[in-house]
Parts: sequence; C-alpha cells; structure tokens
Amino acid sequence: MEKTAEINGVELHYSESGRPDGKPVVLMHGWGCERATVASIAAALEESRRVVSVDLPGHGRSTEPPLTAQGQPWGVYEYADTIEKLIAGLGLERPALIGHSYGGRIAIILGSRMETGRIVLVDSAGIKPKRPLKYYLKVYSFKAMKKLLPAVMGKKRAEAVIERRRRKAGSADYSQASPMMRMVMSRSVNQDLRHLLPAIKAPTLLIWGENDTATPLSDAKLMEKLIPDAGLVSFKGAGHYSFLDNPGQFRAVIRNFLA
Repeated sequence: MEKTAEINGVELHYSESGRPDGKPVVLMHGWGCERATVASIAAALEESRRVVSVDLPGHGRSTEPPLTAQGQPWGVYEYADTIEKLIAGLGLERPALIGHSYGGRIAIILGSRMETGRIVLVDSAGIKPKRPLKYYLKVYSFKAMKKLLPAVMGKKRAEAVIERRRRKAGSADYSQASPMMRMVMSRSVNQDLRHLLPAIKAPTLLIWGENDTATPLSDAKLMEKLIPDAGLVSFKGAGHYSFLDNPGQFRAVIRNFLA
C-alpha cells in the first residue's frame, strides 16, 4: 500500500507490505532508482516481515529536497535524518535496515546512531574513492573555467558552454539528474563515511557482486574490517545490482540472515 509523509520539506512516498505484526524492515534503493528497483527484495521478505520501502527524496514519486536552512544542497546526512523521522513517525522499533548503493550510505549513518535490528548493505556506497591525479586536474580546470568564462564570453553563453562540458564529463547518473539533484549528488559522493563504521553495533551483512565497478569489492572488504560484527558474501559474475544478477542466491542469503 502506497502512503505519503511530509518530512523536512519533502513529500515522501513509501509503501508498506507484508505482515503488519512482523518485525519491521526499512528498504532503501540506490541513486537514480526507486522502490520498484528493489521490489524483489521486498517480495522476498513480505511473508514474515513488515516491509517499508521508500522512494528517497528526488527519486520515484518523492519530491526533490529543498535547500537547507544554510542555503546548501542536501547531503546524505539530511537523507538519513529524513528516514529516521519516518521510522519514528511509523513507530518502528529497532527496524532492520537494507540499503543498496546510496541507500547503504543512509543505513550506515542510521546504524551508527540509533537502535536498529540487523543491517544489510548491498553493493553499498560510503567509502570515498582514491582519485588519480587526472581527476583532480579535471576538477580544478573545470572550477577555473566557471570563474573565467563569464568574464570572457558573458554569463549566458558561459553557462551554456559549462553545461555542455558538465554533461560530457559527468557520469550518466549526473547527466540525467536535475540541477538540484546534481548538487545533491556532488555533495554526497564527497562525504566519506568510513569513520562511522566502527560505531555500527548491529550484526551487519555485506552482499556484493564480485564484478561491481561502481562500489568495488575492496570497499566491502574494508567495511567488513571496520564494522565490529560484519560478514561478507560475494556473488561471482554479479555487478553493482547483485540482487538482480543473482536473485535466487540473494533471496536465500538475506532470508537466512534475517530469520
């Protein structure tokens, strides 16, 4: 059943399924996705659990986040605060948290600061990657271009040139996002959460695709090392969407862990 909640200036859409008297699970999808993307995970748990699956702000049917009171775009901490308020509003006690990719970032923050049940991080983001020199040269040349071009060719023409350059250089997720969500994405990807991992006390399962290039398996191994009670399961031949690449094994593993 689809429902809505007004939280932090966002019309948040979410669904509840499964057993109303079952232990709660909060399911959070990745960047550029929506509840439908992780519907197979929800279906695997509905027989025994109360499943709350959320369209994160700016995704699916949920509205985009506004600027903060300080005039800044949201980062992952604002997303986590919104989900924490949803959990409190629904009266969910010690919910299990399942986060894929960007949703894993939120699960890491929540797991480090609130009472939760078990946590499942699926091909999770949260570790800021080491960047090659070429990356920083591109970033700083782009920043210089943003400052210099308006003086050379005028503001309107400069903005068009900068936008074309941004679309060409950025990832597919970045290029397809709205201006607001690009700002959110830029802020979020630079927020390294590894310092929070030792504060996660709940038993944590890491499920990864061995061929994941968006959040490599090395990130999972680092998370397993830093989270006090963590275990790692990796699927051969699977990529960043391991739950879709190997649905049968994923379903068996997650059911066993949450049983």
